[in-house]
Amino acid sequence: MKKIVYALATALLLAGPLSSCNSKLDIAPVDSIAADKALLTSSDVEAALVGCYTGIQNAEAYGGYIQLMSDLLADDGEITFIGTFIPPNQINRKSILKDNGFVSAIWVNAYNVINRTNNVLANIDKLDTPAKRARVEGEARFIRAAMYFELVRLYARDWADGTPASNPGVPLVLTPTKVVDASSQVARNTVAEVYAQVISDFTTAESKMTATSSAGSFFANNAAAAAMLSRVYLQQGRFTEAAAAANRAITSKYILNPSYVDEFYSGADLLGNSSEDIFAIQNSAQSGSNQLNTFYSSNQRGDISVEQAHLDLYDPKDERLELFDITAGQTYSLKYDSQYGNIKLIRLAEMYLTRAEANFRAGTTVGATPLSDINRVRTRAGLAPYTTLTLARILNERKLELAFEGFRLADVKRNRETVHDPSGVALPWNSPRLIFPIPLREINANPKLTQNAGY
Repeated sequence: MKKIVYALATALLLAGPLSSCNSKLDIAPVDSIAADKALLTSSDVEAALVGCYTGIQNAEAYGGYIQLMSDLLADDGEITFIGTFIPPNQINRKSILKDNGFVSAIWVNAYNVINRTNNVLANIDKLDTPAKRARVEGEARFIRAAMYFELVRLYARDWADGTPASNPGVPLVLTPTKVVDASSQVARNTVAEVYAQVISDFTTAESKMTATSSAGSFFANNAAAAAMLSRVYLQQGRFTEAAAAANRAITSKYILNPSYVDEFYSGADLLGNSSEDIFAIQNSAQSGSNQLNTFYSSNQRGDISVEQAHLDLYDPKDERLELFDITAGQTYSLKYDSQYGNIKLIRLAEMYLTRAEANFRAGTTVGATPLSDINRVRTRAGLAPYTTLTLARILNERKLELAFEGFRLADVKRNRETVHDPSGVALPWNSPRLIFPIPLREINANPKLTQNAGY
């Protein structure tokens, strides 16, 4: 990797000694603090953990780019990027150049966040109580695992595509990087190795965190870790484990918001957490970035056109249709109309859908029957409950419920679907064009990195 930026929001961890001087007025300017000076106390480490959350708030992470760019890549004529930015247009066309700025930014920010978590984990013994040590370790591992899970799904072949034990994934860096030199030039680990680390971190996080973290509801807890494990297992086709993990999240303190529309739309600039939100990215006028608002909302750039092909998928009685608006002949999603709305990263509805699918595929009824879980989601949307169920119905419900939330690319690949580029060329689920390139800047700086096929 050419460069990983290590600054934390509250504790900058780049290596390098602070300059000292005999004169109090002769101060050398500094913009970084050595880790051995920045993380001295329990409070320092807790503050550094906040910096990890700040990293995933960024536009290049869960502030929007990860969700939006993966949805654009997976699109099959249901949304179109109509803006002027070239990088998203490349992604929507499935014709990505190696120097695509958004692809590079997601990679760089992810490793930035990973290094922050590594610094926290390396100083976990500084926490002054066992409870703090458990919570902080759990939350740091949760964030690190989330970033690696996104990286391996975006920049590597899918778990079912070939042999995970030999397919190149992404580099695993699990200790703090304090200097950028030859030792920091690392090769890509295999897809299997990355998944193993992700599962290990999420599993440890779930065991370390409590149901109601002492840090408050804005921070990850054990239900969030279980929910993310359910995503990992679902991607791997490990349906028994996926159902069990989703069930653990469901049996926590969360309940569905009575209104699907109210879950996303407040008619105001602010949109907070609801009883349904297992984990959300916090945003306000002072903190966070909601780039989904920037690109989706007609009140902002309005760069995402929702096409009739998507609208035709809904039953006319489906209340989820209320979250679409036609302005000047253009159809927009209202899901992200709140300028400072929290971004709902893990919702209870997803867990019902995951448990239903996993149980259906495995022939089990962990927690509930697939039919009852799907009907929970349908009736909330104002639809009549099903009396019989098929896998196609489950997958369709998932597609509509989770539209524009960043799930399509992973679902296309694990369900082995085919999508088309704007010219009509069919792209199977394992097409190299549905994988991001390793950023050119990283390839140029690190001779140990290999490029993905097709680039």
